[in-house]
Amino acid sequence: MLAILNTAILTAAGSYNYQPISWHEARGLVRAYEIDSAVGHQSTAEILTTLLGREIPVNRQNFSQQPGQRALVFKLRGRAPEGVILSVPEIEAIGFGFYLLTRLT
Repeated sequence: MLAILNTAILTAAGSYNYQPISWHEARGLVRAYEIDSAVGHQSTAEILTTLLGREIPVNRQNFSQQPGQRALVFKLRGRAPEGVILSVPEIEAIGFGFYLLTRLT
């Protein structure tokens, strides 16, 4: 199962591999795998749904990545102001990238 994260976070001790991937690769991953969303903000879920072509639900869960599990990370290229929930246009203005975080052990 592919986890969907709205930040790069190590949820358990272990060895990880963290690599940038293209938007095209990210779309391919969400089409090929069952997903487990750990996206905690509605605006982020909305932009991910649009970008990835698949419903990415809001799911404020305590996620723990398991050995061998991969996670698609959506990462903003800048910091949001303290306590502000960003709109989709504001997220687009900041910029973002996709990364693949794989827990090795």
